[in-house]
Amino acid sequence: MDKISTILVPFNFTEASKKALKYAISFVGRFDDIKIILAYVSGNSNLELEPGNFEKLEKEYSGVLQNKLEWIIQEGALITTLLEIRKKNKIDLIIMGCADRKGNRQHEKTINLVLKSTCPVMVIPYNYVAYNLANIALVIGREEIDNTKKLGTLLMIARKCKAKVHVLTIENEPVVYGYSKEEEKNENAIEYYLESFYEERVFIKNDDILDGINTYGIKNEIDLVTILPKSKNKKHNATEKQLTELLILNSKVPILVLE
Repeated sequence: MDKISTILVPFNFTEASKKALKYAISFVGRFDDIKIILAYVSGNSNLELEPGNFEKLEKEYSGVLQNKLEWIIQEGALITTLLEIRKKNKIDLIIMGCADRKGNRQHEKTINLVLKSTCPVMVIPYNYVAYNLANIALVIGREEIDNTKKLGTLLMIARKCKAKVHVLTIENEPVVYGYSKEEEKNENAIEYYLESFYEERVFIKNDDILDGINTYGIKNEIDLVTILPKSKNKKHNATEKQLTELLILNSKVPILVLE
């Protein structure tokens, strides 16, 4: 992928999906040639499926986007259908909202899509307030990054927004961090892919990974937290799945999962 050309926003007229759409529109901006496709997946006919509702959205944002909003209305199982839409339309990035988890199981569908997607997914928290993208935190472990090409997407986002990337590792185990062959390879890959947008490399001692990320994020005004899950056939998937879920459910800033 040389650039981000098409963004998919799962959209069902809920506040969470509206917030994701607003974020996507702010991210794209008025002058960038990026297409946004809204995907409504439903097995039932109702007023929200009427094209007129999407036409109102298209008119509402026609003055702030270079390309018109497009939409797809399709029946089927949510996750499977969204993945089919993603493949058919050559989607480069999915931006989706995450519902308030209190009394709502919709967030589980968000997590399932993130875990099954084969393209980068950005999750916008339910309580996220205003768009800003000046500082990005890339969270990595002490193991070697299994597919450094995934960092290319992060570079495109950093370049587009002129954002600085802070790379951090949370030292939550009694082992030696840094100065290993794996760490040296990671450092070389990060310097290569992130170019001048690479701000700093930080190791933080904290038994609680989530707390370590959040504490650093608040102190350094982080606007986006990025994680790099290992390939599906790698070990420690259970731990990484748990971290992905924790971040999606508890982060106050958007989470970018680089698949």
